[in-house]
Amino acid sequence: MEETTIRDLSLKMASGEITSLSLTEYYINRIEAIDHSGPQINAVIELNPDAPAIAATRDNERSRGKLRGPLHGIPVLLKDNIDTRDRMQTTAGSLALEGSHARHDAFIVRRLRAAGAVILGKTNLSEWANWRGKHSVSGWSSRGGLTRNPYALDRSACGSSSGSAAAVSASLCAVAVGTETDGSIICPSQTCGVVGFKPTLGLISRTGIIPIAHSQDTAGPIGRTVEDVAILLGCMAGADPEDRATLPGRKRGLRDYTRFLVKDGLKGARIGVARNMLGTNKKVIEIVESCIDVMKQMGAVIVDPANLPNWDRFSKSELEVLNFEFKADLNRYLASLGPDARVHSLEEVIRFNDENKDRVMPFFGQERMVESLEKGSLSSKVYRAALARNRRLTRKEGIDAVIARKRLDAVMVASGGSAWSIDLANGDPSSWDMESTSPAAVAGYPHITVPAGEIFGLPIGISFFSKAWQEPALLSIAYSFEQARRARKPPRFLRTATLGEA
Repeated sequence: MEETTIRDLSLKMASGEITSLSLTEYYINRIEAIDHSGPQINAVIELNPDAPAIAATRDNERSRGKLRGPLHGIPVLLKDNIDTRDRMQTTAGSLALEGSHARHDAFIVRRLRAAGAVILGKTNLSEWANWRGKHSVSGWSSRGGLTRNPYALDRSACGSSSGSAAAVSASLCAVAVGTETDGSIICPSQTCGVVGFKPTLGLISRTGIIPIAHSQDTAGPIGRTVEDVAILLGCMAGADPEDRATLPGRKRGLRDYTRFLVKDGLKGARIGVARNMLGTNKKVIEIVESCIDVMKQMGAVIVDPANLPNWDRFSKSELEVLNFEFKADLNRYLASLGPDARVHSLEEVIRFNDENKDRVMPFFGQERMVESLEKGSLSSKVYRAALARNRRLTRKEGIDAVIARKRLDAVMVASGGSAWSIDLANGDPSSWDMESTSPAAVAGYPHITVPAGEIFGLPIGISFFSKAWQEPALLSIAYSFEQARRARKPPRFLRTATLGEA
């Protein structure tokens, strides 16, 4: 059952070879054997006690000829910042929200249930989606502990959707849902050797998701194949009256993205190589060059270079916007929680963390939260100026500009470097040799990463991003590349990276 796709699982259920219940029990047993007892990846923070009963219901529906949708009977894991109205908690990995149960399903959870999914459980994450301390450890949360990379257990799974990406890579589920503000889907997906898609802001509702910043936050699908990601994307997309950003999606969003998955999707596609974003790592650049060769063989028109303007000029204004929006958005979410939640404001979260610092902050602090608390309202001129600068530099004078000037279908860049060693004492590396996620994240534009190769057994991904609402084009390009490259290799759960192997 490892590496099996949604399509194959659905065919097996249709033929009677397996049932949704047997599949769900298989994943539960695999999580116990690999995630908790064996290599201890620690990707799953909580299992849904009702998952077997839901699966049995899906089997009964199938026997009566009732199929809810393309995910009927398929087990799906959700990041632990996504509300579910069931016996599971929604905590963003924090002890401050331990015991908090959502009053309602998130909008995307309702969509997934309507499509027939079995909500298998919640995945661990970088606490508060990595918006707490300046020297954080990706994949660590005070409630869930540390998620490890399934390729080498001493390496980071990146973040903040660490558990979602690691679980998919280790075949602990069919697919998973992550969230991203900047890099939180793309980085863990590429680091864990899977496909991750951050969609256009507004394609997927944020209602019922613990926020960082409404100008950049979005959920997105993570899978082992582009096809699985396309299926999950179609099941989550949809206009939500409670999230105004999704209103343009009434015309732009689609229910079925699999029709864009064609093997010759690269033929005639104009792909720009953002050389100025590639960094200096020779091994990463070698993988990029080999990927360019593959795309040329598939008929792509490679525009090289197609350097992205202003890609490194908005880091300070991005930080400003995130600090302002985090305070406003998190306070709104926390105020909506029921009486079983122990905190109902950012100020109360900070106070709880201080009072429980031995358990909550053994490795890093909460400087980001404190900075956010000091910010004013969203009517502030400082905030509005920073937001306008972000959008101008990443959209009109950034991605839009290079795509128009070079007549591109997509921009290509390496998704990142290989996974770094976990360092609980010092946190994640403070400097990066390359950047792939911020331009599309800040612009609110779609971005997909696909496995492209390995360095010493550690995965490297290739990214494609484009203008808003270009999900069909990106999926077509990514699928064609994936079918030609076929770079994904299942993880071996090694204790350390095999530095003797290229």
